[in-house]
Amino acid sequence: MKLFVSMVAAFSLVSGIFGAASSARAAAAPPTPASTPASTPTPAAPAAPKWVEGRNYFPIVPARPTGLPAGKVQVTEVFSYACPACNQFQPHMRKLERSVPSNVVIDFVPASFNPAEDWPMFQLAYVTAQTLGIADKTHDAMFDAVWTTGELATTDSSTGGLKSHMPTIEDAARFYEKHAGVPAAKFVATSKSFGVDSQVRIDEEAIKQFGVDRTPTIVVNGKYRLQVESAGGPDGLIELVNWLVAKESK
Repeated sequence: MKLFVSMVAAFSLVSGIFGAASSARAAAAPPTPASTPASTPTPAAPAAPKWVEGRNYFPIVPARPTGLPAGKVQVTEVFSYACPACNQFQPHMRKLERSVPSNVVIDFVPASFNPAEDWPMFQLAYVTAQTLGIADKTHDAMFDAVWTTGELATTDSSTGGLKSHMPTIEDAARFYEKHAGVPAAKFVATSKSFGVDSQVRIDEEAIKQFGVDRTPTIVVNGKYRLQVESAGGPDGLIELVNWLVAKESK
């Protein structure tokens, strides 16, 4: 009987030792790591707009109504035939005309704010030609007459300075007779008409409201003004005009 009790005591002692060891191992074992949730990607920041109001184009406040039907967008070039930058821009203006959608109406407004270089005469000539319905078909030829052939040049090719005798409306009338078949006398008489005078005043008012201080300047739908410089070059101007046209077509 004593032997049996001793064996039971020994067994209990051994079990206690192994139990304590198991508990120690359990305590020493590293904790099972908690699952880590998948990281959520940080959304990409929106791209900065390419065209910025106040830097690339400028709002006209208040906007000048175009008078066009709904859905039509007007693109206006403020220019002068006697402006050298306008002459250089002319091929790009033609490219712009070809690039715009069919709902765009191209318009030209002649400026006069450089009288020393005969701009008022060229303004009058354009408005007269416009009244007679011959402005569009003679537009390129008029630039050539001033800057290529010298027919209506304002600068002396031998000195590079301004001519002492600037082209007159009579000189312009002879140009239009030659290139459009309108008698010079009729052209001069039309230039003195009430209708032409009224249109010149309207153009002057538009230029003032647009805030134009240089040429060429492009105005989109009477709401936005931009130049080659503000758009980063001629190609940028074409892209920006089409972007503004899309904005106005929505």
